[in-house]
Amino acid sequence: MIIKVVEETNLRIDKYLAENTEYSRSLIAKMLEDEFILVNGSKCKANYNVRLNDEIFIKEGYLEDTKVESEDIPINIVYEDSDLMIINKESGMVVHPGCGNSHGTLVNALMHYTSNLSNVNGEVRPGIVHRIDKDTSGLMIVAKNNKTHELLADMLSKHEIKRDYIALIKGEFMHDTATIDAPIGRDKMDRKKMAVTADNSKNAITHLKVVERYKGYTLVRLTLETGRTHQIRVHMNYIGYPIFNDPVYGHSTNEFGQFLHSASIDFKHPITNEGMHFECELPDYFKNFIDTLEKK
Repeated sequence: MIIKVVEETNLRIDKYLAENTEYSRSLIAKMLEDEFILVNGSKCKANYNVRLNDEIFIKEGYLEDTKVESEDIPINIVYEDSDLMIINKESGMVVHPGCGNSHGTLVNALMHYTSNLSNVNGEVRPGIVHRIDKDTSGLMIVAKNNKTHELLADMLSKHEIKRDYIALIKGEFMHDTATIDAPIGRDKMDRKKMAVTADNSKNAITHLKVVERYKGYTLVRLTLETGRTHQIRVHMNYIGYPIFNDPVYGHSTNEFGQFLHSASIDFKHPITNEGMHFECELPDYFKNFIDTLEKK
């Protein structure tokens, strides 16, 4: 991650980054000491005062404790063979350990379940080929060995894995289908968020199809052509139809997170070349809320 300082500030770098990233000041101090954070290409201390046009580079993958422990946490395994697993992740579960989330993640659960996980992404993300957000529910692929992981990663980069999501969006979407083609990068005003922007961004394409219309809401199926961080949530908010109950890009109204569900995955098995199709129903809280809505 690169942060460009675009205005004058009299803040120490640890305070500045604590306000503009997800990291705590104590963790930032450790990252500075271990040279995981550089300013204009050089090491600095936590008391350095940030200046206009400073370029702050933050390396990924830093944890206060890189030893990830296995934990006996139930996981919903939809499919498993010697090469991969398909997991139905519940809303509220973080995928892998990170800043502030060293326990209770899907990785902690997977490590308790099996010792056969790829290590392509290091000891913090064993088996994790792709992620879905903490409060997004549904299907994701886990690799059990490095060969499978590398092949799946290549398939993702070539758009050979089809991933469909079901979402409830705020507002009554008038068209039956749509394609959102808008680049996504770090939000200049809030570094913890992503945004549609032309600066330091990557192309992002989301396809939308209406499933059902309700008074004040629309149920849609979304297909990812690219896989940017928070892509669906950012794109829906950008076109004026945010995901219902999204606490970051919309407005949270109850205990659950955004009403976004990874509903189906289609791909060819990277080892056997067999066609694979998986789908899972909406979580109960999602279905129960929809049942209270009035159809158009």
